[in-house]
Order: sequence, then C-alpha cells, then structure tokens
Amino acid sequence: MTKARSNASAPAAKGQIVVGTGTDASGILSAGSNGDTVLADSSTSTGLRWQGDYAAGKNKIINGDFAINQRGFTSTTSLNVFAFDRFDWGGAAFTSGLTISAQTFTPGAAPVAGYESTNYLRAVTLLVGAGATTQIYLRNRIEDVRTFAGQTMTVSFWAKANSGTPNLGVRLEQDFGSGGSSSVFTLVGAVTAISTSWARYSFTLAVPSISGKTVGAGSHLELRFYISAGASVSDVGAVGNQDNTFEFWGFQAEQGSVATAFQTATGTLQGELGACQRYYQILGNGANAQPIGCGSYYTTTDVYCDIPLKVTMRTAPTLTFSGGATGATVYVAGSVRTSTATATQVAQTDITQIKITTAADTAGRVGNCYINANATLAFSSEL
Repeated sequence: MTKARSNASAPAAKGQIVVGTGTDASGILSAGSNGDTVLADSSTSTGLRWQGDYAAGKNKIINGDFAINQRGFTSTTSLNVFAFDRFDWGGAAFTSGLTISAQTFTPGAAPVAGYESTNYLRAVTLLVGAGATTQIYLRNRIEDVRTFAGQTMTVSFWAKANSGTPNLGVRLEQDFGSGGSSSVFTLVGAVTAISTSWARYSFTLAVPSISGKTVGAGSHLELRFYISAGASVSDVGAVGNQDNTFEFWGFQAEQGSVATAFQTATGTLQGELGACQRYYQILGNGANAQPIGCGSYYTTTDVYCDIPLKVTMRTAPTLTFSGGATGATVYVAGSVRTSTATATQVAQTDITQIKITTAADTAGRVGNCYINANATLAFSSEL
C-alpha cells in the first residue's frame, strides 16, 4: 500500500516550485523576481530561497556605478568630454544651458537597498533657441561590435527627474570601426515619463546580426541615452527638447530578456579600475613632483625615460601633458636640470617612452625623472 503524504502541495500560481520539506512532506516555493536564481538555504522552511543574479562578467558596461573617476571630474558645461570613466556626453545644435556634474549619495540614499554606491551623475538642461536638430545624450562605448551580435540584449539603469514627467530615449549604434562596414542604428526604447524618485528602467531588444559585415579596427557598440532630442533627430525625435534636471546611476547591458540584479562588469573595485585603465590612465596631479622612472641622456640635452603602464591598454595610447609648465623634470646627482620641453618618443600598449629636453649635461648620464607638481601625464586609448 502507498503511504499518503502528510501535506501534499500543488502549485497554484505561475512560477511556483514544489519542494520537499521533510519526510513525506512538501511545500511551495513561490516565484522570485525576474532574473533571480535559486540557492540552497537550510534556514528556510523549504531549504531553498531566491537571490538576485550578481555574477560578475554579465554586465558589459564598465563602471556602471560611477565608482571610478580617474580624471577627477566634478562638473562641466561642455559636450564631447568625459565625466566618470567610460562615460562621456555628446550632442549638437544647442546653445547655452547645460551643466553636467558629479554628485555624492547621502549614505542610505542609493537606489538599491544594500548597495551603498558613492556617486551618481546629474545633468541640468536650460536650452535656449533649441530646434529640430538639437540633441544631448550620455554615451557609453562597449568594445567590439561582435558583442551581443544576433542576440537578445537588455539595457537597464536608474534615473529620476527634478520635476514633471520628461522623456528619455535610448539608441544603439553598431560601429564597425576603421575600414569596416557602415554603422547600424537601432532604437532601444523610450521612457515617456521619468519619475521624480529613483526608478529602474529597462529595455530589451534584438541586436542585429553582423553576418556579411566587415569588422575594422576599433569596432564597438555605442549606447546613447538622450535627455533632449529635436523632431529631426533620427530614431529618438519623440523625446523632444527638454529643460529639467536629470540624474542617473547603475547602467547595465546584459544578454537575455530580463534585467537582473545590478552588478559591475568585474565585481570588484580593483577589477573595475583595471578595466577602465585599459582605455585611460593618468599619472601625477599631485602637490609635489612625483617620480616616474629613470632616464638617460641620449644626447647632451635629451633624456629618454621609459614608463611602464599600469595595465596593458587597448591600443598604443596618445600621451597628453598638462599643467606644471614643461610637464617633467630630470634630477642628476640630486640636482635639478632645467627642463624646456617634454614630448612622446614611443608609445606601445604596455610601455611608453618620453623625451625630456633639459639644460646640457653629459650624454649617457643617468637621472631620475619626475612629473612636475600639479602636472599630469594622461594616456588615452579610448574608443
């Protein structure tokens, strides 16, 4: 004879799971949130529980929580400049009235409970004479146009507005790089009424296949988040030209049709910094001169100094000197040699060489090379 179960259970709603709870006993585990995964947990009545998918590597947007800020970004009124690492602002045909700034969350005020993020991004628009071609957008580039090609992708982020119910449009560009096929543009989605409280927005789209396309150097995906777009702006003209204060945090792009729990691209702060440094690195910018390496006089006035890079960069970087007069200084036997110029000599993905022109000394002599106080050496291989 078959023994009767003590408390037979049957699913009564979509997504419920029948689980064993003891000898000849069963129970129901209700469905979790979209994208959650099931974990064993002996402290629960069913021995199981749901938890958000926090796997590192699923998010292809680097620095989605704005934790990395190598440029020391605070605010700008200009377009086509980087803010937090991997994010910059673009646009066209607008006049005065744009301020983009870095903001800091009050502890406990971040959009996700239990995720005490530090920074978020604010953009204030006050457009004058805006027209049909006016556009302003936050931009992020994901390396390699093969990413998500022919797959389903979900893009998500948190946003809020200061007042009213403004719009926001999201567009994807598949850029095939130098020598590659023409770009392909796809409308990702549109928010027709941004809340005045932090809310998460997500869009799912089928990324076009790249079959038959030619992929060139520097190919990438470009995601644009439009906060203003006139009627003639392709694909996102319905956004309109808007005056408001917009705030953003927690950008994620992942495979699949569900926005899962937010996670940074690498899952660690050091990993995220290293991922950002593949595209941009900076040395210096201190109140005092900072050592960068040893160099030798190739001629009587030119010192060549090798600088190992912190991580291997995407391509041989462009080196930019700023501040601190001539950029760098050479000390020989404890004495400074007056510098007159600093320039890039050789740039590779893992090391660069600079040439510091100084007052005359003996060819072959070795000296210590420093970045001048308040000067920077920036290495860029941004997409």
